[in-house]
Amino acid sequence: MKIYKINYLLILGVLLFSYNATSAQQEQDIEDRITKIITKMTLEQKIGQLSLRGTSSRTKVLPEELKQDVRDGKVGAFLNVMKVDYVDELQKIAIEESPLGVPLIFSRDIIHGFKTIFPIPIGIAASWDKETAKTSARISAIEGSSYGIRWTFAPMLDIARDSRWGRIAESPGEDPYLASVLAKGYVEGFQTDNLTNPTSMAACAKHFIGYGAAIGGRDYNTAIIHEPLLRNVYLKPFEAALSSGVQTIMTSFNEVNGVPASGNKWLLTDVLRDEMNFDGFVVSDWNSVTEMINHGYAKDEKQAADLAVNAGLDMEMTSKSYEFYVKELIKEGKVKEDQIDFLVRNILRVKFKLGLFEKPYRSKTHTGDLYSEEHLTKAKTAAIKSTVLLKNESVLPLKMSAKIALIGPLANAPREQLGTWTFDGEKEHSVTPLKTFKDKRVSFKFSKGLSYSRDKSTGGFEAAIEAAKVSDVIVFIAGEEAILSGEAHSRANINLPGKQEELIKILAKTGKPIILVIMAGRPITITNIIDDVDAVLMAWHPGTMAGPAIYDILFGKKEPLGRLPVTWPKTAGQLPLFYNHKNTGRPSDAESFVQIDDIPVGAWQSSLGNTTHYLDAGFTPHFPFGYGLGYTTFKLEHLRLSKTEITESEELEVFVSLTNTGESAGEEVVQLYLQDKVGSLTRPVRQLRRFKRVRLNSGETRIVKFIINRKDLEFVNNSLKPVIEKGEFNVYVGQNSVSGLVKGFVLK
Repeated sequence: MKIYKINYLLILGVLLFSYNATSAQQEQDIEDRITKIITKMTLEQKIGQLSLRGTSSRTKVLPEELKQDVRDGKVGAFLNVMKVDYVDELQKIAIEESPLGVPLIFSRDIIHGFKTIFPIPIGIAASWDKETAKTSARISAIEGSSYGIRWTFAPMLDIARDSRWGRIAESPGEDPYLASVLAKGYVEGFQTDNLTNPTSMAACAKHFIGYGAAIGGRDYNTAIIHEPLLRNVYLKPFEAALSSGVQTIMTSFNEVNGVPASGNKWLLTDVLRDEMNFDGFVVSDWNSVTEMINHGYAKDEKQAADLAVNAGLDMEMTSKSYEFYVKELIKEGKVKEDQIDFLVRNILRVKFKLGLFEKPYRSKTHTGDLYSEEHLTKAKTAAIKSTVLLKNESVLPLKMSAKIALIGPLANAPREQLGTWTFDGEKEHSVTPLKTFKDKRVSFKFSKGLSYSRDKSTGGFEAAIEAAKVSDVIVFIAGEEAILSGEAHSRANINLPGKQEELIKILAKTGKPIILVIMAGRPITITNIIDDVDAVLMAWHPGTMAGPAIYDILFGKKEPLGRLPVTWPKTAGQLPLFYNHKNTGRPSDAESFVQIDDIPVGAWQSSLGNTTHYLDAGFTPHFPFGYGLGYTTFKLEHLRLSKTEITESEELEVFVSLTNTGESAGEEVVQLYLQDKVGSLTRPVRQLRRFKRVRLNSGETRIVKFIINRKDLEFVNNSLKPVIEKGEFNVYVGQNSVSGLVKGFVLK
């Protein structure tokens, strides 16, 4: 037996060595081929590879000038070419008529679906499920690549702590660990384990970096992030994407600590290339190179090109400062041609990895299986996994016999339910709640009440009230239109827009239970109406299959499985708000908090005994990070650690008992958080380090096990060194970021 085991290990070792040797040889072959191409290139052709040219997806005729630029080797990639005949024609010109036959890459913003639209990314994040992220990316790539698109500008990995920011809709939420799990899923889904597969796409981790930290949640704004925070929080999901082999990175619009990202050599060369060993290529965001002029960092386009090239930005999106000025900058000695060669090499390397030199043309037999039954089923499943139940006063699930008043501006809004960044989604294929209720022959009366989310007219109120009076229960589908979130759509007030709150309050006077279903691109403050409704479901923008997913949840055919990936505020005035904050010198607590209306008139001015809070909003969110209800209940008990003292080299096993105490089967997301109680750099009150989704039958108990290792205890200190410091730690295991059991251990 031992001999067989030794032989097996020897064979395995030989195979691994052979695989590594083959892989290394393939990489060297690619580098040799790139060198041969670059040596044959003119400077103009090299500069051409650095150009990502944008066109409108509505372009009716390809301009002859554009074709000639491709013929002359002045374009390296295109975005938004959405007519397959144009894709074929431009690639044919590049391969057969340009001097060196270097293929083009065609790109598109395929964020959460191409034709079959999945929930928006913040919704996918609410699934707390890597496989859901992977599936959404895989189907996006299968469908989009049928149009010749081999590069997508996703996933967005910006940590978002402010729900006013419009692009929180695209984010993985506020936590770096959860974002890292999702990052791996997205990259694996888009790229697969074989980039040459014609259904694969090069993923693009964006935005590098700190875009989600924009001041006040205002898009494109300044980010001020000290370096330990940058490394401990904002870089983490990018590290995960890189470890999964992501091929491209996009710079952010914003400046970080005074230097715009697209011209930040420290970020793009010192950190990304030298420290993180990235060997793909970096693309700017739309016009972000020349926007350094607006930032006041570059005086003109020529200096912008100088800064971006020398920072290590490989490809310029849409603006043309490289095309206009790089040659001149080289003549002046401000840019070395070796640097241009380096940038070109990075781009060609990705083209080789995608197999474009061997198979440059779009597959004519690859249909993409657009809107296939399999794709639609998976989109529906993702919507169910993403939906978060925030409140339920025993009204859900509904009985099939219930008479329903279906009301609200999002109940039959096929375009709006798709959400932001769905250029190619088609509302004709959206299945709305109204359509599903009709298809399923639900007993209901429909009255929109408001014609769209921002509607301020009360003309539809009377019909809505009449529908409610003759029904057993009201299902009010509220929220935001898709255009109210996403890029450039930040909001200062994140209540339900228009007259939605007013209509809900009037409907509440009928005495009929109200189930509020929210479709939106961000958490919506519902403090004003939470007492007027009996249940709240956050569906985000659920995508093509919103209607069937919501129907299944309402009638208990499926339970809502989502958990909040962001902290939900009571009011926008609490923002930014996030669970993994610091304690401060006067941490908040319920005993010392005094509400504004409890302060006596003429009270003596004193701060003694007070803590960090708002007089009017307190110190707690409306719903904490990780929160979500289901259709059964769970109890966590008997938290146990394998040791109370460990060394750096030892792992810590954590055990907890989970029991389904309800009457039906269901799922719980068991969440493990760590607290480093004392550090040389002050530490967050809690940090998510593990989670597991567990399904149990009624009355069933299971022991859930986690393993904590040295990496989970590590952080970057003020000296910018990754350290693990001895001392006391707390382990919290619960159902969200503020609940649960706690045990301590000591790191010796």
